[in-house]
Amino acid sequence: MKIWLRRLLVGVTQLSVVWFIGMGLMGERAAAQEKPLLAEQVFKNIRALRGISVDDFLGTMGLMTAALQSDCADCHIGAGTDTVDWAADTPKKVMARAMVNMVANINRTNFGGRQLVTCWTCHRNRDKPLATPTMAAIYSTPDIVPDDVVTQIPGLPSAESILDKYIQASGGAQRLAGLTSYVGTGTSVGFGGFGGGGAVEILAKAPNKHATIILFKAETGRGDQIRAFDGRVGWVRTPLNVVGEYQLSGGELDGALLDAQLAFPGQIKQILTNLKSAPTTSITDLPAPSSQSSLQQEVTMGDHIVDVVQGTGPRGLLVTLYFDKQTGLLLRELRYGNSPIGRIPTQIDFADYRDVNGIKLPFRMTFAWLDGRDSIVLNEIKTNVPIDEAKFGKPAPLKK
Repeated sequence: MKIWLRRLLVGVTQLSVVWFIGMGLMGERAAAQEKPLLAEQVFKNIRALRGISVDDFLGTMGLMTAALQSDCADCHIGAGTDTVDWAADTPKKVMARAMVNMVANINRTNFGGRQLVTCWTCHRNRDKPLATPTMAAIYSTPDIVPDDVVTQIPGLPSAESILDKYIQASGGAQRLAGLTSYVGTGTSVGFGGFGGGGAVEILAKAPNKHATIILFKAETGRGDQIRAFDGRVGWVRTPLNVVGEYQLSGGELDGALLDAQLAFPGQIKQILTNLKSAPTTSITDLPAPSSQSSLQQEVTMGDHIVDVVQGTGPRGLLVTLYFDKQTGLLLRELRYGNSPIGRIPTQIDFADYRDVNGIKLPFRMTFAWLDGRDSIVLNEIKTNVPIDEAKFGKPAPLKK
C-alpha cells in the first residue's frame, strides 16, 4: 500500500521524460490558455506551502520523502488505518509543516534569506537526524559529493570549447541547423518494475514544440500518459496522480523548457548563460530498473570520464552538463529546481547514441527524480518529418 501511494502522488514527475522548447519563441496563439492553479487551489488544507504552483508543490513533497526516506503514506495515513486522507492533520504532517516553517526562519534570520539550510542538511535520508559522528565516517574513505554550484578554476578547458566539441560530435553546426523535427518510437521501462511496457512516441519540432505520449494496452488498466508543449504552455496528463491533469507553471516548466532546448544540440550555446567549466570527473550509470522486462538487457553499467559545464537556464535554473571525455557527447544533465525547502534535483541520462541521417541522437534516456525514474528505449527515430500540430496542444478530453 505504501509504495502504491507514493506512485499515486508523484507519478507525473516520476514517469516523465518531457521535452519543452523555449518560451516566447512562438507567436501569439489565438485561443486563450487556462491560468495555472496554485497548490492551495488544487489541494485541501495547504498552510505552509501556499502560493506555489502545483508542480513545485509535488516537487517539494518529493524532497521531503527523499530527505526522510519516507513514503507519502507515512504522513497522510493516521496510525492504525490504511485509508488516505490527504487533508487530515496527522501528527507527522503537523510536524512536517512545523519543519518547513523552521527551515524558512533559519535561512531568513541567519543567512539573509539564502537557502543554505534544507531538509537534507540534517536528515540525509533518515527520519531522525544523526546527531553524533560515527567512527566509520571519520576513518573510512570519505564519500565526496561535489557542491551544487561549480567554482571556475583557472587553467581548465573553457566551457565554450567543451560545447563546441559536443556540437561537432553531434554532427556539426551546419547539419544540426537543418534538424527541424523528429519523431522517436519505442517502449517505456518505467521505474521499479512499475509503469513499463507502454508504447512511447516522442515528437519535437524546432525550435519550441515537444510532446511525449505513452500509450498502454487497455487490459493493463492504466490510462495513457501525455506531456505536451505548444510553444508557450505545457500540460501533463497521467492517471497516477491525485490531480490527473494540470498545466505546468513552476520549476518543472523551467526544467522542461531546458530539456526541450537540449533536445536540439545545435541550440546549446544559445540556451545557457554564465557558463563555467569544472575539473574532469567520472560518473556512473544509474542501475538498471528492477523490471523483468527484456529491455533490461539494453542497460549496461559503467563509469565514464566526463568534462563538466555548468550554466544558467530559464529563470535562473541551475544546470550541470556532463560530456563524455572521449566522444564529446552529452551523457548527463543535472538540473536544480527551487522549492520552499531546498533545491530539487532532476537527472537525465543519455546513452546508446546512433547516427540518424548524419546526426548523433540518443536512443536510451533515463529520467530520474527524487522519488522515482522512467527509462525509455527507442527503436527508431525519424528526422525532418511532418508532425500534426495537435500533438503539441492541450490533451483532448478523456473519452467517457
